[in-house]
Amino acid sequence: MSGPLLALRDVTVGFGGVTVLDGITLDVGRGEIRGLIGPNGAGKTTLLNVVCGIHPPHRGDVLLDGKSIVGRKPSAIAAQGLGRTFQTSQLFRGMTVLENLMTGLHRRTRTGLLGAAFNLGSYRAEEEQAEAEARKALEFIGMAEFADRPGTALSFGQQRVIEIARTLIGDPKVVLLDEPAVGLSLNRLAEFDRLLRRIRDEKGVTLILIEHVIRLVMDVCDRVTVLSTGRVIADGTPDAVRNDPDVIEAYLGKELRARHTAS
Repeated sequence: MSGPLLALRDVTVGFGGVTVLDGITLDVGRGEIRGLIGPNGAGKTTLLNVVCGIHPPHRGDVLLDGKSIVGRKPSAIAAQGLGRTFQTSQLFRGMTVLENLMTGLHRRTRTGLLGAAFNLGSYRAEEEQAEAEARKALEFIGMAEFADRPGTALSFGQQRVIEIARTLIGDPKVVLLDEPAVGLSLNRLAEFDRLLRRIRDEKGVTLILIEHVIRLVMDVCDRVTVLSTGRVIADGTPDAVRNDPDVIEAYLGKELRARHTAS
């Protein structure tokens, strides 16, 4: 299809009389890595919550592949090809890394609880297929050796990468990443940069990431959208955004002043 893969049209959201998103209009192209940055309270996570169906907009529309998804349940939106990770770790306690990844295939299983209870052949076949796909996903992210370890025993940064792999296993068209680089050491950022590019280039997945690690955003993103007080104040290439006076004042300038004060 032509046109943007994901489109927001005049999206407005408010809570308790406070406008959190104010007329957001945004197009994200197919195969794009889009950065979403801005100061705390700018509305970034709320925007992702609107896209994945957690918060319906008070006004406006959200289109995925040209079709409106407003009013649909998060599970139905996920079935249309939308994946999501969150700011905090969402791995299941008591499960290995491999088992956590296999949960990402629950939408595609057909046997159900009855088949599982009686250990039917169709259920066993589905489990074997799910395990094979989960192991393949771990190989893709370079973490195959962690398959049998408890998921929550990994470092926080490793858990975030596992969560991305679990999202990818569902074969999404677009994945929303909420601060995926949290917990990653500086020497791991370059590896993570390469992983995001491989996800886009080898799997054809469109990525939208909220991230406070500006170095990562400017290096890996094709375009960057900047929010401040619920509005888009800039949208363009990393170089254009980096040098935008409004962005420097509202966000980047504050970060630089904070670093100077801390030093």
